[in-house]
Amino acid sequence: MTQGTTQLFSGGFETASVVASSGLLSPPWNLIADLNSETHPNENLFWKRRSYGPDLTIIAFGTTQNHVQPDLLPSTEMMDNPFEFLCSKKNPSFSLNQSVMSLFNDNLQSLGQLKSQIDLKKPVIVTGHAVGGSLASLFTLWLIEKMDSSDKHPLDKLPLCITFGSPLVGDKSLQEAIARSSNWNSCFLHVVHPRDPLLSTFNSNDSYRPFGTFLLCSDYGSTCSENPDSILRLFKETSTLHQGLQIQGYGNIVERLTSKWIWKDPDVPSIPQNLLQASFALQLQALGLSQNNLVKDLERQEVLLTLNKRKRFIPNKKLDDMKIYMAYLEWYKKTCKNSGRGYYDCYKNEWFPRDQDVVMYVRILTNYWKDIVEEVAKQPQKEGKAFRTRWLYAGTNYRRMVEPLDIAQYYKEGGHDYINLGRSEHYKQLQKWQEEDKKEELKKEEDKKPEPIKPRNVQSILTLDSCFWAHVEEALTSLRKCKAGSSVAEKKEATAKLDEFEDYVYRSLKNYSVSPEIFLESSYMEWWKEYTRFKESLHGSRLANFMKNYAKYGDGEYDFSRE
Repeated sequence: MTQGTTQLFSGGFETASVVASSGLLSPPWNLIADLNSETHPNENLFWKRRSYGPDLTIIAFGTTQNHVQPDLLPSTEMMDNPFEFLCSKKNPSFSLNQSVMSLFNDNLQSLGQLKSQIDLKKPVIVTGHAVGGSLASLFTLWLIEKMDSSDKHPLDKLPLCITFGSPLVGDKSLQEAIARSSNWNSCFLHVVHPRDPLLSTFNSNDSYRPFGTFLLCSDYGSTCSENPDSILRLFKETSTLHQGLQIQGYGNIVERLTSKWIWKDPDVPSIPQNLLQASFALQLQALGLSQNNLVKDLERQEVLLTLNKRKRFIPNKKLDDMKIYMAYLEWYKKTCKNSGRGYYDCYKNEWFPRDQDVVMYVRILTNYWKDIVEEVAKQPQKEGKAFRTRWLYAGTNYRRMVEPLDIAQYYKEGGHDYINLGRSEHYKQLQKWQEEDKKEELKKEEDKKPEPIKPRNVQSILTLDSCFWAHVEEALTSLRKCKAGSSVAEKKEATAKLDEFEDYVYRSLKNYSVSPEIFLESSYMEWWKEYTRFKESLHGSRLANFMKNYAKYGDGEYDFSRE
């Protein structure tokens, strides 16, 4: 282990002590015990609600189904999947235990009624034993989806699911979808005992993965873990201990945890080499397991989990740096303008030594926003939407500032048809999000009468269409085709494209969505000069009339109403 990894510490033993002493487990378990003491004829799923004071509601699930088969049901085969919100572009599907999902679907209507009755502004605990706990996990996910779809519910009011001796409910894709949100993963606490036969149900099926925090209890003590690999390894190690555990067994466990009974103390283990190994030695001691090579295996898994967490992209931490690089580009843009040239052509032709510095800034910003887009693709749908909304304004500014420079580099290197052949996927996604957001805003104001576009000062704006310069480059290509030895059909097609481009430019100008920098020494002005020579007559051309007085555009003094 490196010096960095020796500083790691797994606090599962201490976390278990905190949970045990908090008294958190007693109310849910007492409600489960009351629920199971009642008779439920002809009901395969039943539940009980109880209020604890004005602020806490506990819901306990029970079922007559004592065992489940390990078969998995892919989400793509689920009718009206209530957990579709967990899917993402990078994680488009997941699988749930087929028996548990069937039980959930059989009672979907009544569960929906229960869901609608829950006041999510107040704390809610959802609990269950055995298969009832598996149902509790699915119901909690359903509640999370309801809360996540509304900004009215603060994160500290997310429901808490506490299960006792419950089978795993899903595969690795489900675990990864839940783990993408640090808030969601913390909503689940699973209490298990090594002697519970249900733990061995899926030992032979490697497709299942645990999510949330597991409180593993034995006659010697208890420990906590949220590392899926460590949990599965501990399940495997304790599989030989399965001797049958009745429901009363968990009642005894909760009583001992709550009353802080003195647990059996096995032989004290030898002192491990580092702090992380020491913490795992204590946890294994609490489960009555011999260390052997298990300590080193758990240490390796914990190090891998920690490294993966460190690799996880955290955009907030880098945003201030990105603002600095954007400020550099603003300065570069202004410097180019002061020299009488547009920043697109300065970058493309490398007129200044500082253009090389800008290449570095562009690369850094692009890598950052590619990571942002990739992160959203990994997020479950609801989380991803909220995530992208937070970054929409900054992402739109980045796209409008930087994509023209990518276009410049693309055509400088001999590329063609940038929009269809050269455009990066992250630009497409950023534009898509901005357009979707605009549609939602328009929908909110659909009853309002649209206001006419008013003249305004646009000296400092960025061109709204980040692909504007790609259209300019293609228009220059069309001009060359019209002049060169092209066929009649090619010239006809090129002429039609030029007419379309002329109309596109005028509409953009009329909407005040183009920066007046295009009128500096630029590729656009190059196109316009060539176009006026190529076109035999520009009589009646609105763009031609505009170009006679384009200097008035930047300050909002050009009168488009006369056209």
